[in-house]
Amino acid sequence: MSATGPFRLSSGGRLIDRAYQLPFRFDGRHLRGVLGDSLASALLANGQLMMGRSFKYHRPRGPVSSGAEEPNALLGLGQGGRFEPNQRATTTPLVGGMVTTSQNAWPSLNFDIGAINNKLYRFLPAGFYYKTFIHPRPAWKHLFEPIIRRSAGLGKAPTEKDPDSYEQAYAFVDLVVVGGGIAGLNAALEAAQSGKSVAVLEQSGHWGGRTPTDHADGAEKIAALVESLQALPNVQLRRNTMATGLYDHGYLLAREALADHDPNQGIPRQRLWRIRAGHVITATGALERPLSFAGNDVPGVILAGAVRDFIDLYGVAPGKRIVVVTNNDDAYRTALMALDAGLEVPVVLDARRAADGPLAAQARKRGIRVLTGAAIAGIKGYRAVEAVKICDQMGSGEVREVVEADCVAMSGGWSPVVHLWSHCGGKLNWDEAQAMFSPDPARPPTGADGKAMASAVGAAAGDLRVAGLTAAPDEAAIMPVWVMPEHATRQMRFKMWLDFQNDVKVSDVQLAAQEGYESVEHTKRYTTLGMATDQGKLSNINGLAILSGALSQPIPRTGTTTFRPPYTPLTLGTIAAEARDAIFIPLRKTAIHDWHEEHGVHWEPVGLWRRPYCYPVKGESHADAVAREIRAVRGGVGTLDASTLGKIIVKGPDAGKFLDMIYTGMMSTLPVGKCRYGLVCTENGFLTDDGVVARLSEDSWLLHTTSGGADRIHGHLEDWLQCEWWDWKVYTANVTEQWAQVAVVGPKARTLLERLGGMDLSPEALPFMGWVEGELGGIPVRIYRISFSGELSFEIGTPAGRGLELWEKLHELGRDLGVTPYGTEAMHVMRAEKGFIMIGDETDGTVIPQDLGLGWAISKKKEDYIGKRAQERSHMTSPDRWKLVGLESLDGRMIPDGAYAVADGVNSNGQRNTQGRVTSTYISPTLSKPIAMGLVHRGPDRMGDVLEFTNPGGEPVKARIVDPVFFDKEGTRSNG
Repeated sequence: MSATGPFRLSSGGRLIDRAYQLPFRFDGRHLRGVLGDSLASALLANGQLMMGRSFKYHRPRGPVSSGAEEPNALLGLGQGGRFEPNQRATTTPLVGGMVTTSQNAWPSLNFDIGAINNKLYRFLPAGFYYKTFIHPRPAWKHLFEPIIRRSAGLGKAPTEKDPDSYEQAYAFVDLVVVGGGIAGLNAALEAAQSGKSVAVLEQSGHWGGRTPTDHADGAEKIAALVESLQALPNVQLRRNTMATGLYDHGYLLAREALADHDPNQGIPRQRLWRIRAGHVITATGALERPLSFAGNDVPGVILAGAVRDFIDLYGVAPGKRIVVVTNNDDAYRTALMALDAGLEVPVVLDARRAADGPLAAQARKRGIRVLTGAAIAGIKGYRAVEAVKICDQMGSGEVREVVEADCVAMSGGWSPVVHLWSHCGGKLNWDEAQAMFSPDPARPPTGADGKAMASAVGAAAGDLRVAGLTAAPDEAAIMPVWVMPEHATRQMRFKMWLDFQNDVKVSDVQLAAQEGYESVEHTKRYTTLGMATDQGKLSNINGLAILSGALSQPIPRTGTTTFRPPYTPLTLGTIAAEARDAIFIPLRKTAIHDWHEEHGVHWEPVGLWRRPYCYPVKGESHADAVAREIRAVRGGVGTLDASTLGKIIVKGPDAGKFLDMIYTGMMSTLPVGKCRYGLVCTENGFLTDDGVVARLSEDSWLLHTTSGGADRIHGHLEDWLQCEWWDWKVYTANVTEQWAQVAVVGPKARTLLERLGGMDLSPEALPFMGWVEGELGGIPVRIYRISFSGELSFEIGTPAGRGLELWEKLHELGRDLGVTPYGTEAMHVMRAEKGFIMIGDETDGTVIPQDLGLGWAISKKKEDYIGKRAQERSHMTSPDRWKLVGLESLDGRMIPDGAYAVADGVNSNGQRNTQGRVTSTYISPTLSKPIAMGLVHRGPDRMGDVLEFTNPGGEPVKARIVDPVFFDKEGTRSNG
């Protein structure tokens, strides 16, 4: 026959408004749809049946479904920064002015060079790439890999910046109902009437699911339910909201489309909902399964339910002459609706021996020819259906009749949508009678209390007809049909598609089993069955059944693949939401940030902060500025903005013993009002952070961390609390940004602070490693006597809102004392002069405290701490480890940072052996010479030895091993 193809019906279409014409483009063609169309329905209404090409063989592809499970009709949508690949035409609402393009075809959709692969299908079976791209070895880099990379993916990634905005929102409700069909709405109403707060999420733009399409009074029932729910103040109803993942503790992610593909609305394009629910009801319905017959991928072969949707929702006929092929009663609804729309149904092919249900009887009564025990032997046509070859289901494919048609409506049964149920551990049962996996109510996903956190209702629970709510008539039993016909020839199985997108055929799964891939997960990866956007929605059950047959075992024994979120793809813009551009990694600023800017600061990035590196004045170089700042501190008084240092509160009855496990030293014995230096190690024993711990009260401690380590160490604490010592009564809070902290350092530090007045800061009132609270100059403060420079030092904490006020008062009252702000580089040099280590310089993830001479900070009184056992391993206690020493160059040259100390001989790679490396190196203004620290093989035992260090681009530098404390070895200056 001459192909009629799809067209717009003269009437019908519940969702469309024919009065509003919407222009759009597809592959450069100017077309028109109507308000309410989906992209797929608009294209079909314009006679465009072929919408893409398959991945491997580049076969023509048209829509096979009408919903989120669509594997074929994936389009490139938009232009410039708004271009987005792989958009489902079946779920994308048509917007006037849309620009769409087909994918995976070159130079055009109708003439695709890649279709040559279809002729070579015998040489491109499942897993061919594992066998083909091995030899010759050099060909991988220069031939195979470039070709594969160019061929990868269906669509093209956008290259321009996305101009749209996205947002995230949070909700807390007693119950979330996922699915706005009749079962979901009814469950929501019952819960809401009992007083629960309820949110109903529906993925499409209309309520009711299949009920309004498949049942005469369905629309009225849905409207009544929605009206009742809208009248309740404790109910949220959200359409166009796709629940993408269900996680532990009732945590649900959902994407709400606000202004998808319509930038003129001036609102965020999408919203990502993060919902905490007391309970989740999955009312996600069921998906119709394809039938596996030769040519089931030809454009025009469509799921029977989708044919009904196109007719009922959009007033579009996928064809003029429709052959229905089925193994269940539901497909008869398609035949009846097609007749009502004025279309021809020449025959219904029912694979069952008998078709005696009420729906089949109605079809016969209306004159539709019904052939039982019948199957499709093949489809005539390549870019569109031209005719159907009919055979016996129990045969091997001998054609007994050919029927002209331009559309095939197929139905292989229905599978409950179990993805959300399975995401967080819900188990499934195989329902032999209905040939499907359904949720096992006895093994639901459970919460922390061991009780069910989710339940399923309606078709999602296996109740496909939902007869209690829809009054659907009885249906005859389904007959499982995994291959059509049952004894199909090998040649026919080469053309039976299971995964339409990835070109996985019945023959591929059977080949995988033949080659030993008995695990369903292995078969999935070997064949790519159910991968990419499909995620098992259409292909899963048919593929499992074929694998089970090939392995001669029941389907439950084969099991299912793992269902992972997201249920449908999420754009990266929605996941990131506002976290982009300047706030992708928000720049943290201290309360004194603007003052630093006004005083010519040179910034240094430290974690997410910007810290003053130095304050050059009058054309000074950075090195000169650092030297000036150090001399000012050593000779008078300086101020350092230390607000970025991490500050974590640890509180609770078990806080003391918790900190004894976190730190190498004892913190539980620390008296209130005192401070103690502490080291934090990983479970592998390596030093990861350090800082001063202050005991605030009997059950409260304040932990100081490095600037870049605050979030990491807070996470470290919570990891151990939540996963290991979950029953310990401990609370932690990261209060870094709630406090400003200023270090006042130098011989005149106490003099300056006394000018502010309000507190006794004498050595007797505030000894070294003590702290006090009070007011300085009317500003509430907590003052710590700690020093990282070796000088008399007071670190003053104050609420962040008072930080700038404190800083300015110090500089105002200390002007005659020569008070000088200093930056991180001056701090680093002064700490190196004192031999103090710096996390990230002297540590690199392989260093333990003992390597750094910090054994004194490890308690001998306690049995355990995190990392203790690791530090007792033989290679950790070996005397041959590299350990911390000081280094002085013999000729006055500065030793390059990171330089290696070379040793005799070469290693197995032909590289020179090494015996140490430089970890910190500076010019010391205090000592007027270069100084350095490093890790050296048996370093402390080799005092006075001379080493040779590499110097890229110059002569090696020779240096002597010395004590790492270069200045004030007795430590008298810290007392002023």
